[in-house]
Amino acid sequence: MIRVVLTVLVAVALLAASMPAVETARTATTVEAVDAESDRLERAVAGLVGRSSPVSERRMAARTTRAVRLPTGFTAADVDRIALVETERHGAVGDRNGQAEASRGDRAGRGDRAGRGDRAGHRGGTDRGDRAARGIAFAFRIDGGRERTVPVGTGPIPVAVELVGGPIELRPTGVSRLELRYVDDGGPTVRVARIG
Repeated sequence: MIRVVLTVLVAVALLAASMPAVETARTATTVEAVDAESDRLERAVAGLVGRSSPVSERRMAARTTRAVRLPTGFTAADVDRIALVETERHGAVGDRNGQAEASRGDRAGRGDRAGRGDRAGHRGGTDRGDRAARGIAFAFRIDGGRERTVPVGTGPIPVAVELVGGPIELRPTGVSRLELRYVDDGGPTVRVARIG
């Protein structure tokens, strides 16, 4: 009888001691999943821009769709909220050229892309002014914690990325479908809208 009680007490103590590590691993899994979705969306933008020309008529614009999915279950942390938000590139959150690195944490534990280098390319120097500096990022919150951001680049070709109707709320569980259209709105612009 004493052996059974001691075995149960040791098992409970080991479980309690391992829970912080389990929560850290779940958070890291979720952050990596958002990072992977950002990379997939970046490839979609780069593919659309690389194989198409922008047009002013929205109906005629090249388009593609992309599904965004976050992990669920025991191996992933609960996401309270996730959205695509517009960012300003130079010196703002979401700037991949290192100017905003001081405001971001490490990639595995904080949900941001520290040390990734300039994947989005230089955004300035065109006659479009501020439009060339626009980009997007995933903004999300895990288990009531602080809001984290993961920027979405455009690949090697500079292009503005705008969200139709402002920030796009995504499903923290399940699949959200996005439509990307490549338009000429005073300059090459990829417009992102949620369609499902």
